[in-house]
Amino acid sequence: MIVVTGATGNIGRPLTQTLAEAGRQVTAVSRHAAAVPSGAHHVVADLSEPASLKPALDGAKALFLLLSGDLHAAGADPADIIEEAAAAGVRRVVLLSTLGVVTRPSGRTRIAMRTLEDALRESGLEWAVLRPGGFASNALWWADSVRTRRTVAAPFGDVGVPIIDPADIAAVAAACLLEDRHTGSFYELTGPEVITPRQQTDAIAAALGSPVRFHELTREEAKAGMTRSMPAELADDTLDIIGSPSPAELRVSPDVERVLGRAPHTFADWAARNVAAFR
Repeated sequence: MIVVTGATGNIGRPLTQTLAEAGRQVTAVSRHAAAVPSGAHHVVADLSEPASLKPALDGAKALFLLLSGDLHAAGADPADIIEEAAAAGVRRVVLLSTLGVVTRPSGRTRIAMRTLEDALRESGLEWAVLRPGGFASNALWWADSVRTRRTVAAPFGDVGVPIIDPADIAAVAAACLLEDRHTGSFYELTGPEVITPRQQTDAIAAALGSPVRFHELTREEAKAGMTRSMPAELADDTLDIIGSPSPAELRVSPDVERVLGRAPHTFADWAARNVAAFR
């Protein structure tokens, strides 16, 4: 049995579906009650309280570990999840990390994630670590303004990075959970090309079949909007990356193709598949 945390999100949902369609027994974990793909069993657990994961881990042989706010919850130690998994008899853990542990290792978020990576490597379990860059699904932040005003508002309109389709992350995660050859691997996951917010806007417009205007925000305007849903420190950190990516953050990685035997999806592929969100 395979446990998938974050199972109702942009990565966890397609991963759960892929594993279920492959005939694997899957336990889908999320913080709140939710519908999960057919064939999966759903368990509610809060990963900031690792003991709450025990019922999901009973009988599990592999775990996909996706942490977001759980990594920084007050008093939380995500390494405890790895200990709980080992105690339950889990043999393999695939961890969703971030490219930032390599490209910007001094940030507070990346220090915490690198500490978790190290705990997993030292656990004695089989492991693989996935380090994606920016997600194509972040464009969903623009969905309301595209639907209502046919406008995308974003900073740094002509600065791009090779963002990745979350479905590709899910496909790589499935391979790492199911295939022994990936044990002990670090995979840096990017899309096939550097793409700017202005170019993303054009791709959304093409998927819709109607024009979408791009409006460039100043950094200050963008931060004001971002801090409504995240700490100011994290907003500044994000703006530093998307406004002035390093050479390592601009690099197109071969790892998706190395694992899957095909090129990663383009942003245009993602936009066409998710066009309903923008209608």
